Amino acid sequence: MGTGFEISDGLNLAFALATSIICLTSVFFTFAQKRTDKLRNKVFVGMLMVLTLNGITELAKTSIDVYGTKDGIDGGAYKAFTFLYFAFHSMLAPLFYLYVLGVCGKLSFADRRSGWMFDRSRSGRLKENPVDFGKPVHIIYAAVFAVTELAVLTNPLTGFVYTFGEHGEFMRSKGEIIIYLAAGLFLVTAVYMLIYTWSALTEKRRYMIVYLFVLVSVGILIQLFTVHVKIELFIEALAMLGVMVSIENEDDRIDSDTGIYDRKALNSDLMTYLKGGRSVDIMALRITNSEEIERTCSTEDDLPILVFDFLKTKLPRSYIYSTGPYTYVIALPDIAETDALWLMDEITARFKEPWSLNDTPLMIKAVILHAKMPEKFSTVEQAFIMIDSPVPSGNTKTVLTGSDLDYILRRKEVEKAIIRGLEQHTLEVFYQPTYSLEGLRLHGAEALIRLHDTEMGELYPGEFIPIAEQCGLIDDVDDFVLREVCAFIKSGIPAQHGINCINVNLSVVQFMQPGFVAHISGIVEEFGVDKSSINLEITESVAATDYKLLQTTVCELREQGFSFSMDDFGTGYSNLQSIFSLDFDVIKIDKSMLWSADNAGSGRIILENSVNMIKQMRREILVEGVETAEQIELLNTLDVDYMQGFYFSRPVPKDAFIRIITDEDTPGKGE
Repeated sequence: MGTGFEISDGLNLAFALATSIICLTSVFFTFAQKRTDKLRNKVFVGMLMVLTLNGITELAKTSIDVYGTKDGIDGGAYKAFTFLYFAFHSMLAPLFYLYVLGVCGKLSFADRRSGWMFDRSRSGRLKENPVDFGKPVHIIYAAVFAVTELAVLTNPLTGFVYTFGEHGEFMRSKGEIIIYLAAGLFLVTAVYMLIYTWSALTEKRRYMIVYLFVLVSVGILIQLFTVHVKIELFIEALAMLGVMVSIENEDDRIDSDTGIYDRKALNSDLMTYLKGGRSVDIMALRITNSEEIERTCSTEDDLPILVFDFLKTKLPRSYIYSTGPYTYVIALPDIAETDALWLMDEITARFKEPWSLNDTPLMIKAVILHAKMPEKFSTVEQAFIMIDSPVPSGNTKTVLTGSDLDYILRRKEVEKAIIRGLEQHTLEVFYQPTYSLEGLRLHGAEALIRLHDTEMGELYPGEFIPIAEQCGLIDDVDDFVLREVCAFIKSGIPAQHGINCINVNLSVVQFMQPGFVAHISGIVEEFGVDKSSINLEITESVAATDYKLLQTTVCELREQGFSFSMDDFGTGYSNLQSIFSLDFDVIKIDKSMLWSADNAGSGRIILENSVNMIKQMRREILVEGVETAEQIELLNTLDVDYMQGFYFSRPVPKDAFIRIITDEDTPGKGE
């Protein structure tokens, strides 16, 4: 051989050896990381195995080129390895096409009628079906693959793809061009699928797939036009390594502590399924007694894994996600209704039995929210609204599905209404006056938000405030209320009529944010009003969340001049000592305690004891829900400080409130 051929043979030997090592390493890493759950993962492993076999056969061929004679036994072995090389390599482009279908979410299953399959007599576990080759497009591509593979398998008889010269040298035939064209068809179709589902792919996947496609295309072109340089396999092996690192390696999609796919992974997979035109059943498993469990034993790290381990006995782990400490989501594409119902029955049956956590037996209560996309929810955003929505109060069902989930669609409409309210200025602050018990003199007012939506009509804070907190709009709503109150105080009208301060409710979401003190102070200072004219209200449930943070924030705001009230006292189950350690000026007793005390009995005893306890803590008392003269007489005997309720006035718009406070008649008209 000449010097040039010796160099090329040496390079080819190095390329073949490197290909084999890279592919074997990728196979080992894939199995070691347990990335073989999905059908797409199995196709990827198939590509790696094909490339590994190609690398071994190419290594054997090149070794014969360098060290053999291509005569006798060596010649027969060379021809055999060449045959195996082509037999395996012609599978690579079709496998890549299937893999891209999987990445794009269009790798469907064998029978849409039965969807997933499970064997109740053996494992009772859902498993995937093989690929559906019954579709017309799959039939065409299967036929192309069959023709090219048949051409390779019959080549020893026909010489259609390649032949050997007089001295055993490899020679191309016209059939090899056809094989390359067929491979090009698979690659071009794969690129089309990527473009079609481009928006559903993550940025990392987009750029990596484009780069790898360009890399492989360059390798194919080099191999096509330079027969003596065997670089194609090496470049393809590098491409597979890139796929393994950037796409198959899902460490950035899995929670490192629990090993469960996270919220980002669910969002990406749902987008891919929908873009691929597939139907997806979503089952959001919500644990509803987490607080009770936490009081029983420490569960922060162990409970998620305990439930996850059970779910893995029913379906592959790659379809199980966790979107929060006590929420698990199962997303199953193309599953039959009977199989979905069976799975939910299996899950709910397990939660009827006790669990063992750290050797502690406990009952875990759970509810499944089940919906099919795109039939029930057409967007990923709507699906996450269902997943994140709290279970309706008073619910007694273990599975919520169909019309049970209509409230979620309303939540989305309410969210849109909040956005419209902020943009179109249809939010309005109402005011409800408060009175001193002594002489029934006007004392102050509470600011309450209302939403007059052009499409949904009147919306009340009990419905839209929790939704505003969940969708991240609560800061804008709270800021709107505070600005309106500051503007009203600055007008001088409240002070002219003896109003000492106006109460403004705080959201727990806003209160817990860094920089809250500076933010609130900045708004009030912007209007130039006295901070002592604003009383900030915190509900008892909020006060029970984080005493240390609350205490720090309350102290800082009091130093700025604000006063504080605790709202809804008597509705929670808080640590009273911790609550009263916070520097509240006024404790507002919830209306439910007053109404329970209307008839002599335990209700009145509870109210009297609560009032006495608050007095001993040296706090002022405001009682909500006053509606009758008899209730005022009762509160007079208890010697509370302030009252609020429909007996004096309902919450009214600012103009109506001004008319009330300027009216010289005795309060109590209930207007």
